[in-house]
Amino acid sequence: MSESKISPPASASGPSGWNLEHSYARLPAMLHEHLDPTPVREPRMVVFNHALAESLGLNSAALAERPALFAGNELPEGAEPLAQAYAGHQYGNFTGLGDGRAILLGEQVTPKGERYDVQLKGSGPTPFSRRGDGRAALGPMLREHIISEAMHALGIPTTRSLAVVTTGEKVFRQEVQPGAVLTRIAASHIRVGTFEWAAAHGDRDALRALTDHTLRRHYPDRATAEVPGLALLEGVMERQTALIAQWQCVGFIHGVMNTDNMALSGETIDYGPCAFMDAFDPATVFSSIDRHGRYAYGNQPEIAQWNLARLAEALLPLLHGDEKQAVELANAAIKGFKTVFERQWLAGMRAKLGLFTEEAADRALIESLLVWMRGQKADFTNTFRQLHPAETAPQADPAFGAWHGRWQSRLMLQPQSADEVLQRMRAHNPAVIPRNHKVEEALAAAVEHGDLGVMQRLLEVLARPYDHAVDRPEYSTPSGLGPGAYQTFCGT
Repeated sequence: MSESKISPPASASGPSGWNLEHSYARLPAMLHEHLDPTPVREPRMVVFNHALAESLGLNSAALAERPALFAGNELPEGAEPLAQAYAGHQYGNFTGLGDGRAILLGEQVTPKGERYDVQLKGSGPTPFSRRGDGRAALGPMLREHIISEAMHALGIPTTRSLAVVTTGEKVFRQEVQPGAVLTRIAASHIRVGTFEWAAAHGDRDALRALTDHTLRRHYPDRATAEVPGLALLEGVMERQTALIAQWQCVGFIHGVMNTDNMALSGETIDYGPCAFMDAFDPATVFSSIDRHGRYAYGNQPEIAQWNLARLAEALLPLLHGDEKQAVELANAAIKGFKTVFERQWLAGMRAKLGLFTEEAADRALIESLLVWMRGQKADFTNTFRQLHPAETAPQADPAFGAWHGRWQSRLMLQPQSADEVLQRMRAHNPAVIPRNHKVEEALAAAVEHGDLGVMQRLLEVLARPYDHAVDRPEYSTPSGLGPGAYQTFCGT
């Protein structure tokens, strides 16, 4: 296939199922740049998510045989490709960004009327590439596929991966790696940084249009609010507190919580230097570039609030005609974050301990367990997984035994049976997570040896994270690596 231009859509065996619309493309021109993806030399399908394709109303059998479509060499019927413009605070520093290696093909409207962005990641340079090559490497794209599918199975809002194709070309990062393109499916790619971009340009009309669009798309029940900007801020905060609480409850560390990586839909987005914690420690960091622990596990709620404050700043012109009153409205909303997050986090942690009711001492009970876990360097996932409400605590650890007795007394304050408690715990404590060493093992097999079997077996296990009926020690045992021994990288 020619590398100089994109081919028209190839005929497929039967209808493809594409039903693309372009509501974002109708927003003011300052928010996007229309351009085609850059074709690659030799696209080959590595992973295709048949179940996701079917849920989108796509003909998975036909599309799985068309790697060129997921590399950017061909375009889906009705596509209007564009790169989105946005800014962002990266490690606290404001900068202009935009899709430097991604192209939005359009919004797939499913048979149920749901709307999802279809984006190619690694599809070549754009006006926002900032001297970058616009490409992606196979390892990071497969990592995003594995972790995003694991998050989906855990019940945590997330973007998803429809396909990963190799390009037949090399990319140069810390080392030479095979190139790849990932097709990402998202409720949308509207970010805090999208609003920062409009605000930084002083374009109130664009800011208002973006606000109205986001409300209609993600918060339709708030779309007719008297103060749309405030309604959006409050809606986003509600979803973000719930999302971060879910992260905390499974030990997930995003790794790069810049404002351009906070989606206003409430989904987890961007799986670069992310990882799951083994030994419990709030200071845990995996990202190779987070040298001061800004995005450590224990800091994630505070950073989410900080990011939302940047959204509030961007929305100030829409909150009130008087700047002082606008600031007061924004501050009042942001100050409510900790209360809302506390409620969401406590609800999640109560469920992990089998608690159905609420008692004033619950937080102290939870915190004392976490303090013990930190002191013992106990595995976060397995500690909760191995708790059993009807069993006696091991006598070898008096501190844990004392806590276990308090927990048993707390369980007696609710009417549910021990079996009901156990079922609640099993529904909220995963038996397996994407253990870092297992993810690396799968990536090494795929990238270095072309062996996809290791990854497929891992994905099969991760698809049933709450299945406690089968013991899988090879997937549930921690790596044994000490703190700081494992690092993750952004991939750009």
